[in-house]
Amino acid sequence: MNRRTALLGTGTLAAGALLAGAAAPAAAAAAGAPAAPAAPAAANVLPAYRFLRRALDTDSLAYNPTGELIFPCLRGTVGRLGSAPGRFLLYYAPHDAPGGICLAYADSPDGPFTEHPGNPIVSRNWSPHYSVSHVSSPHVMWNTEHREMWLYFHGENTTTRLARSTDGITFRYQGVVLNTSMVPGTTEASYARVFEHRLADRGARYVMVFMRNGTNNHRDIGWGWSADGITFDFARDPLIRHSDVGVSDISSPHLVLRGGRTLVVYHTSAGDIRATDVGADFSRREHLGTVHTPMAGPPDSGRSAAPSFGSDGGVQYMFYEAGHRLGATIAIARAD
Repeated sequence: MNRRTALLGTGTLAAGALLAGAAAPAAAAAAGAPAAPAAPAAANVLPAYRFLRRALDTDSLAYNPTGELIFPCLRGTVGRLGSAPGRFLLYYAPHDAPGGICLAYADSPDGPFTEHPGNPIVSRNWSPHYSVSHVSSPHVMWNTEHREMWLYFHGENTTTRLARSTDGITFRYQGVVLNTSMVPGTTEASYARVFEHRLADRGARYVMVFMRNGTNNHRDIGWGWSADGITFDFARDPLIRHSDVGVSDISSPHLVLRGGRTLVVYHTSAGDIRATDVGADFSRREHLGTVHTPMAGPPDSGRSAAPSFGSDGGVQYMFYEAGHRLGATIAIARAD
């Protein structure tokens, strides 16, 4: 089996474990936060998440070149990083050019978060490695083997890259881990997230889920697996197709382990966030329905996207992209 190739089938896989991050006790909810409609959890597997607050005051950001923020990723630092500016690091980015990978920090997932003064911590030009129109969609994984924060991000939309850091702020470039040439029939391959998840039959310790666009111009969820988190094999066919759940596009998947189930959670062109149980070996396809229904009013304004999950002191959180495409901000939702 050759690395960096598209394979013909999914096969039978062995169960594995999903890395989850968490740390300090939760703070009190912000007073007067608008209430979201309580959406029933998909098949009672995930809780109902209720909007708490915006993560950032976008009007006061020093780096906000396009007025829109997407793709949040929250990581705990306790027991991991010795000199982090907060107990939690929040990674995010604008999408429109020039993009730029950004960082904020707080001592609780409840926020509010403080912008890092050095943003963007990764820009669209990184000599001699690349020069692109934009970089975006940061996903940071705590790599337990190397004890580093590994940043996966796209630039352009055809290419996902990896950079590594020992402090979560200063990164060194690793290289390209995914592009459309590795998944035949695709025109985009981005919005990737990588998780520690063992698949023994494939000799894998890591799983990637990502958005793939095909020649039919419909976006589906793709997936791949890797022994080292750097060189991946990719399934030829989508993991979840847009047509499977009755929408025109699906994107920005996140892997979640809850109640003995292995879930891929993603947003749809209908504006909501849904979940599919893929099984620990990725051979199952049980579509569980809606996880989160967007609020009609701000900040969602009918669209919730790019969910990222975590917990703190037993309290479950979902950070997500709230608002219309290319006009969104980062929202914090907390489980009831």
